[in-house]
Amino acid sequence: MNDLEVRQLRYFVAVAEELHFGRAAERLGMAQPPLSRAIQTLERQLGVRLLERTTRHVALTTAGEVFLRDARTALDAITAAAQRARQAGRSEPRLRLALKADHDAGLLPRILSAYQGEEAALAVELVLGGRGEQAPALRDGRADVALVTGTFDDRGLDHQPLLTEPRLAALAAADPLAARSHLRLADFAGRRLPGGGRADQGEFPPPYATTARRDGELPHHGLVTASQHSAMDMTQIFKLVELGSIVWFLPASIARRYPRPEIAYRAVADLEPVTLSVAWPQETRSAAVAAFVRTATAVAETARAETEVPQRVAT
Repeated sequence: MNDLEVRQLRYFVAVAEELHFGRAAERLGMAQPPLSRAIQTLERQLGVRLLERTTRHVALTTAGEVFLRDARTALDAITAAAQRARQAGRSEPRLRLALKADHDAGLLPRILSAYQGEEAALAVELVLGGRGEQAPALRDGRADVALVTGTFDDRGLDHQPLLTEPRLAALAAADPLAARSHLRLADFAGRRLPGGGRADQGEFPPPYATTARRDGELPHHGLVTASQHSAMDMTQIFKLVELGSIVWFLPASIARRYPRPEIAYRAVADLEPVTLSVAWPQETRSAAVAAFVRTATAVAETARAETEVPQRVAT
């Protein structure tokens, strides 16, 4: 078998993700016939069928599913190698920290301040992105370390939990639920989250992007937003909450940071908390990364101790 080319991997991943040759060709900026020929050549090289094709349907074979996973890993590794080489060649190396703005449980200023006292510390460059973008940034070399909230794909990564905090429900101050002293997820039946998910299921929404209605219904109160199919930032989400269009489950630290008279923050008894973690590539041998992880862990331990309620000793 001849050595595979990066181009072949990119072609296959595009087809495997789109499951449509026309869309994959458009995504790659090429015509469909040469793309089809390239996939056929790849299958001949490997000696296995990767895709089942009909005139109306494209599906991955078992071999295709395995190859897709490894092809993605290989492409990530190639991209990361280029990114890290550029980073190493900079005249003033930096520690690139990936995170979503405000999703740091309020710890970031203290972490950065303490980190600068470390002997191995570098200047920190923030790599800001949406929820769910931090782990990919570590794998493809755009970041050296990350602060990540909630569950994430930890393939190829090491990580350390820092702090777990409750999530609160953000809803319009005029919402009848805001007047209740006890809430459970079932009380949010019929409500939607920013990503279109059902609020009564308590699920984390897709990374701050609205989606088409799952069942054809309009958002709460019949409001339709111009950004319904595009990414929404925090300001837009807060506005939709104020209008009663959606509810939002957010970490308590963000609620404290953004008090708004038009929004009520309420505890929900069975809403799962969220954990902030620090993550880094498994293969890293950077003293600067090790110092950051050590600092973040120490700062989080101090923060946890500060919030613990002292236990009275019975006499």
